[in-house]
Amino acid sequence: MNTTAIVFEKPGSLQVKRLTLTAPDDADVVVETLMSGVSTGTEKMLFDGSMPTFPGMAYPLVPGYESVARIVEAGSQSGQKEGDTVFVPGASCFEGATGLFGATADRLVVPGSRVIPLDENLAEDGVLLALAATAYHAVQRASRPVDLVIGHGVLGRLIARIVCAHGLTPPQVLETSKGRRSGANGYDVLDPSSEAVRRSCNCIIDASGNPAALDPAIARLGKGGVLVLAGFYGKRVGFDFPQAFMREISISLAAEFKPEDTRAVLKLVASGRLSLKGLITHHAPPSDAGSAYRTAFGDPACLKMVIDWRKTA
Repeated sequence: MNTTAIVFEKPGSLQVKRLTLTAPDDADVVVETLMSGVSTGTEKMLFDGSMPTFPGMAYPLVPGYESVARIVEAGSQSGQKEGDTVFVPGASCFEGATGLFGATADRLVVPGSRVIPLDENLAEDGVLLALAATAYHAVQRASRPVDLVIGHGVLGRLIARIVCAHGLTPPQVLETSKGRRSGANGYDVLDPSSEAVRRSCNCIIDASGNPAALDPAIARLGKGGVLVLAGFYGKRVGFDFPQAFMREISISLAAEFKPEDTRAVLKLVASGRLSLKGLITHHAPPSDAGSAYRTAFGDPACLKMVIDWRKTA
């Protein structure tokens, strides 16, 4: 089998090309991708070459871990059913390219245990499942009420929505870009310089991925406060030790989401307590992938770009 995939040939070079797929076995499913989200965190770093090297990383590579697909073949031991809609958090099924994270292609071979069944009513909002599970994981890592969230991108919005979905006091969200301060639902979004920003916070989650945001965040924490790092920073992170020392703060990292985070998010969505609506702002067919990725990585008005594989490449 062949597939049409987005391929990062090397840093700064993107192509849409045909690749050969590895043959499925009885534990695998073959899926046809409907939509793929573009990550402005890890994918941007893979594209511009700033991603730290780790085992399995090599160019050329197929990026992506936010695809919604339909199962067209289900192996006898896959535990899945043909015709079901699923979320695909990545794949490694290509000849001639690394699957990192490998979900941005029109056809994929994936272990059945890896895909996550989705309610068809989620439609394209299903591409947000990984980000929502990451947001949920960050809130769980906080292990206390969240006072401030730094960054009003998709991750920051989802963190704020999840805090509200738990029935807790809505956090304030800090955002430096004026154009991104709209779209709040049940919480306030403020300029970091605003006098209304809470002081002596008990818990702050940074969703900006910007190391420069850490010292101002620590300065807002009270004694024994917690700073949760929910972004991926890509390089050495430092902070003002005397400020942190005087407050005796804890810094907690929220890494990869777990299956239980995904299940919890789906339960919140099904109950109506959490909405994924209003976060996807841009769409493009695979044939426009080059400009779509530039928009996703460089236009502040673009919260989430979706590659729509249902449109002819």
